[in-house]
Amino acid sequence: MDADGPQALCDLCLAQVCSSLEALCSRRADGSLGLSLAPVFPQEMADQLLRNMATKGILNDTTVGIFQHCKELRLRRASIRRCTVSAEAFRLALCPHRLQELDAAWASGGLTGANIVSGLASNPECRSSLRRLCLTGLHVDWESLMEVGVGFSSLQGLRTLNMANTDLTDAALEDICSLPQLESLDISCSAVSKLTALLRCKNTLRSFIGHKLQQLDMSPLRCLSVLSQLHTLRHLDFSEDHFAVDDSDGKDGEETVRQLLEGSAQVLPSLVSLDISGRKRTSEASVRAFVEARGGLVFLGLLATGASSCEILTSQRNLKVTGEANENQVCEALRRYRDRECFIREALLHLYNLTTDIDKPRPDMLKLVLGGMQSQPTSLHIHLVATACVFNLTAQDLAEAMPVCLLTSTVTQLLIAMETFPSHQQVQKNCLLALCSDYILQDIPFDKYFAATLVINWLRSHQDPTLQRMAVAVISILVAKLSTEETVKLGKDVFIMKQLLAIVQHKAMAGVVDSTLKFALSALWNLTDEMPTAARNFIECQGLGLYEEVLETYYTEPSIQQKVLGLLNNIAEVEGLQGDLMEEGLLEHILSLLQDSEVEVGVRYFAGGTLAQLASRPEAWTLGDELHSNTVKQLHESIMTWNQLEREMVSYRSFRPFCPLLQTWQPSGVQLWAVWAIHLVCGQNTSHYRSMMEKEGVTELLRALAAHPDTHSDIRDLSDSILLMVDQQQNHTEPQNS
Repeated sequence: MDADGPQALCDLCLAQVCSSLEALCSRRADGSLGLSLAPVFPQEMADQLLRNMATKGILNDTTVGIFQHCKELRLRRASIRRCTVSAEAFRLALCPHRLQELDAAWASGGLTGANIVSGLASNPECRSSLRRLCLTGLHVDWESLMEVGVGFSSLQGLRTLNMANTDLTDAALEDICSLPQLESLDISCSAVSKLTALLRCKNTLRSFIGHKLQQLDMSPLRCLSVLSQLHTLRHLDFSEDHFAVDDSDGKDGEETVRQLLEGSAQVLPSLVSLDISGRKRTSEASVRAFVEARGGLVFLGLLATGASSCEILTSQRNLKVTGEANENQVCEALRRYRDRECFIREALLHLYNLTTDIDKPRPDMLKLVLGGMQSQPTSLHIHLVATACVFNLTAQDLAEAMPVCLLTSTVTQLLIAMETFPSHQQVQKNCLLALCSDYILQDIPFDKYFAATLVINWLRSHQDPTLQRMAVAVISILVAKLSTEETVKLGKDVFIMKQLLAIVQHKAMAGVVDSTLKFALSALWNLTDEMPTAARNFIECQGLGLYEEVLETYYTEPSIQQKVLGLLNNIAEVEGLQGDLMEEGLLEHILSLLQDSEVEVGVRYFAGGTLAQLASRPEAWTLGDELHSNTVKQLHESIMTWNQLEREMVSYRSFRPFCPLLQTWQPSGVQLWAVWAIHLVCGQNTSHYRSMMEKEGVTELLRALAAHPDTHSDIRDLSDSILLMVDQQQNHTEPQNS
């Protein structure tokens, strides 16, 4: 079981609702969806449904319409973070609810802060019920609010307000600070130039966050004078983006911080949490003075200050610190700064160094890296370092000790990174390095078709040999994991066929045997497995002539021959393509491999499969009766010399290509190859193949063969053996089911 445990039933049900919205809803005249049958949801579940829709990226003007059923779906804590919702859809779907919290951070679709505030204020209940509001990343449009005579102060119950990364002005801040119950305010990265408005809420404000206030125009003395009057303040964030500010800028802010650190503890007497990360002129002496004067400190932000190695910090057991001095400080930074690209970037750089030679699984670290990637989906700086950290944390056997759901989320994020930064070679390389793991590709559930298409698209424009090897390896494994429908779609792409054949040709011309060649051959083999379109593309791309050369060139390499013959076997199964294989030189070469007792059984097996498929169709055979008779005879004689293999050599997604070979009128050599093949795989995994045999009619064909008077005894014996295995498996399964 996954270390994080199974998914909650509620989460599974809500996921099903999200994926079935179209079926559960009808459309209104404006195009929005409404539930056809709207039961009364438990209140918390309505919040969860909205949050799930937002997280899955399906919340928009159309789908948000289901929340117009405000009696059945009663929202209290609403999130439309990063969703595309228009002002009108917001007004109709969310404003009628008695909301307590709203997170509209980075919402798009033209929705402004003014739209949200005026919409919420239009509901008398919301004016008093709303406690938390997050408008991060939105255009405030303060002038529009002034025109309608509505402001933030209309929301009298508001206690927590986040206006980070907005165009918040001094006038709007004045209005905000008149809120009678305001306890927490974040105006980071805004256009505010004065902080004097904070004095209007000095008796209620407990947390003030002013990160990267680069338009602040106040002397250190005046700034500290305002801050020192906030008597109830417990958390102060006056940090700076150290990447955006050079050494000649930000001197006033640095001086304000210095005076605060070295000043009296009577200034901000309630303060227990201070964040000055990014303030590069901070000295260890100032930090020491501050910590010694304030015994109740619980948090100190010192990332990118150069002061996080101060010795006094190690003696404070209850003090959490963000910095770069040790692993705890770096991980604390990743936990606290998800919304700040500059600090996540800095912390990841230090984490990368910490994990370069890691030899123990650290799912806690991987979660932090994943969180940083998810919170900054478009940041190249973040993904450049984060993808390298993912590789460090999942390399070798480390991935196998990670929770499966964590790896699924991580791989999904790697794929999103590949899609978002298609031209950045190092990001692509990091992602391919992390993906190039047998355990991840074979055992971890993720969208393998999406992954395959991304890697194939990468191959279109990159020729780096190292990356090409990894990409071909990933494609080779992924193709084998695709559903039939997905493989059909992929097989229609002529580019991938040409690209893989070009790799094979390049390697064959050099006469080398390496993993790139083997993976390319495996990918082509899997792409053409029961895929007529892909098989036809292979022939049209001149693959047949190339494969004849490879078969002759690598006559001492059974691993290469087996993959080549496996693909020829796939082509021989396709009606209408057998004629392309009717070249006497090719067939005689394959026949010689079948007959040669020195050749490995795996090679002879696929040689026999190709010949059996061709010999089973008299109408397609154009090379004369003598070669046909000899082929059938040699098939029977050679197969009877083969030993049953203990290792798994081949697996089949279907036995349908075998059905024509099992007809009672087929030559014994043809029948024997098919029966031997079925006996091989059933002997290794009877439970897997039993239902396939029943479903596709193979069991009945074997019974008919065993009962027919003209069936050769060798074939009858193998058929009886298969049927016995199947019966024993069925008898073993039935009592367990009972």
